[in-house]
Amino acid sequence: MSASGVPTLLRRAVDAAHALRIGILSSPRFQRWAARFPFTRLVARRRARALFDLSAGFVYSQVLRACVELEVLERLAEGPQRPEELARAVGIAPAAAARLLRAAASLGLVEARSDGRFGVGIHGASYLGNPAVKAMVAHHALVYADLAEPVALLRGDAPATRLSSFWSYAGPASPEAEAYSALMGRSLTLIAEDVLEAAPLGDVRSLLDVGGGEGVFVEALAARAPELTLGLFDLPAVAARAETRLRERGLGRITVTGGDLFETALPGPVDAVSLVRVLHDHDDAAARAVLRAAHDALRPGGRLLLAEPMAHPRHRSRVGGAYFQFYLLAMGQGRPRTPKENQALLEGAGFRFVRRLPTRRPIFSELLVGERGPG
Repeated sequence: MSASGVPTLLRRAVDAAHALRIGILSSPRFQRWAARFPFTRLVARRRARALFDLSAGFVYSQVLRACVELEVLERLAEGPQRPEELARAVGIAPAAAARLLRAAASLGLVEARSDGRFGVGIHGASYLGNPAVKAMVAHHALVYADLAEPVALLRGDAPATRLSSFWSYAGPASPEAEAYSALMGRSLTLIAEDVLEAAPLGDVRSLLDVGGGEGVFVEALAARAPELTLGLFDLPAVAARAETRLRERGLGRITVTGGDLFETALPGPVDAVSLVRVLHDHDDAAARAVLRAAHDALRPGGRLLLAEPMAHPRHRSRVGGAYFQFYLLAMGQGRPRTPKENQALLEGAGFRFVRRLPTRRPIFSELLVGERGPG
């Protein structure tokens, strides 16, 4: 047998093993046995819960939405309350308040205390510590409406989505662009901390943040490294809001440039270019153009920082692997890529020594760094 036939035989053997495994696991008879057998019972129950959570996730999110809209967690942060006390404060019936609190307790948003009272739970504490979550929950009302018919979206015959209107940045009076930029700015705070903690910026003297929105990332960088020369580039309407926002925060030294990335050369040369949650918003052809523009804006030896959620095989990262797959589908363009796919795009644009650096919370953002060659 030739050597070229070995991989084919191995692949067929692996496929056959997987088919056998799935056939056993999907058998009702096996599932009943596994639920009773002591050594498999816990695993069977855990998988049953996970499967139910997949189908019930929308209901869970609506419990969170109700807590956010009624400011339940903020009220409980002032002290535990009984359902009837909360009901009076938020304007719903006591029975409805009790229902909401019990549902929220099952999700860890609140927790039962003594005397029928409820206080903030472990997930509720995380929510209170991250103001961006509140804005994201409100934003998800649009997301869920756009994803109401997922098969139609996949087939390309769904009506225009509300999320796709967020690309209408051209007009300075666009309420969609303003709302989306504000949301992205609020949600970028934690990501900026993680990226700057991991990024190799010790020898960098100038950095241009491309697609920088309202300037949250460069603001965080200015606080961390006040000696840096910083710039921001985005579409004109977004850049105008960024310039106003940064000036109000005493950061007028940050140079803000408005333009179309696909028509306007980026200002440079600079030591580093950052793309924070930008590349996955674009399809492959546009992503290549973005990376070429970033490459051209760098000095020889300059560094590109690519930070965004990335997809992974299996279920290692649901944020990049599932959430952004369909979020960007509803947006009408872009897709999350694996680190290897992003590395290939960087290398195709002329970057070398591309490497992945660990971030504190890779679920929100991973970091790839590449260097422009001497030419």
